[in-house]
Amino acid sequence: MHVITFQEPGLVHLGLEPPAPLEPGSVRVRTIYSGVSAGTELTAYRGTNPYLTRKWDTERRLFVEGQTHAYPLAGWGYQEVGEVVEAAPDVADPPVGSLVWGIWGHRAEAVVPAARLTGHVLPPGADPLSGVFARVGAIAMNAVHAADLHIGDQVAIFGQGVIGLLATRMAVLSGARVVAADAIPARLELARDHGAAETFDVRTGSVAEFMRKRVEGADTVIELSGSHQGLHEAIRTVRKGGRVVAAGFYQGDGVGLRLGEEFHHNQVQLVSSQIGGVASWLAHRWDVERMQRTFMELVHRGEIDVVGLVSHVVPAAEAAAAYELLDKHPSDVLQLVFRFEE
Repeated sequence: MHVITFQEPGLVHLGLEPPAPLEPGSVRVRTIYSGVSAGTELTAYRGTNPYLTRKWDTERRLFVEGQTHAYPLAGWGYQEVGEVVEAAPDVADPPVGSLVWGIWGHRAEAVVPAARLTGHVLPPGADPLSGVFARVGAIAMNAVHAADLHIGDQVAIFGQGVIGLLATRMAVLSGARVVAADAIPARLELARDHGAAETFDVRTGSVAEFMRKRVEGADTVIELSGSHQGLHEAIRTVRKGGRVVAAGFYQGDGVGLRLGEEFHHNQVQLVSSQIGGVASWLAHRWDVERMQRTFMELVHRGEIDVVGLVSHVVPAAEAAAAYELLDKHPSDVLQLVFRFEE
């Protein structure tokens, strides 16, 4: 069975691993598509992921000396779609033949507990590609929830990659007026298609100054570029007492992030959004599973277009070239998806 593996930084291999035995309470799923989360997976490709040099203490919730993961890294992947081809005798749902979405990594098949796929069956007629967006959609929704948006709020969203575009759409559905910021003109065009009232090319100047010419500053900024400079500009962009939701994956030291300036003087709220959990004030009602299912319901009702965001569908055998493309020419790719052949 084929599996995509990071052998070491910059070296990707399509290897083989034995099929897992079918356990009670589980189903065997044959992968059709596997979506790539470029920001996270490039940290494995480049060797910059914090788990490679630090150990995550789950009880104390601290990074400590040590190592959580080590090369080779097999089966990294953010969201998969496949067909249930076999079920244990004690499993009736999901039935054999159904198309399901879930997380089992970039591998040709997997044995998955059936309980983890409850509510994950694609409806008849749905494009299987839509299923690879459940996780990234939940990430975008998590950031929008953390922003605590209200009808009429002025919101700037930094970074119009896939997650940024989905956040733009859901912020608009929440009643906000969105200014979308990015450095890639094609993505700014897509942001308008997703409901942004205005767009701003960050190569042309300051988003903070742009917003203050129109309003006193944004009520909220959702920062998804993953850049410390972007986070600093996001802090500059909100009005006094405004909120910045830091939802990007920031790497290394915070060069360019100056907390003694607008952050300090404007009493800015800085909130982290990460898909390991929901905003604390919503945890009694929401969890990640509910976000994923809610997002997919929005997709299947036609309120959010995701299939149009797929820019590349690549055979798994070409994984090495695909990651090199993401690494060297990121602006050429929006959503890359691996296709697994039978």
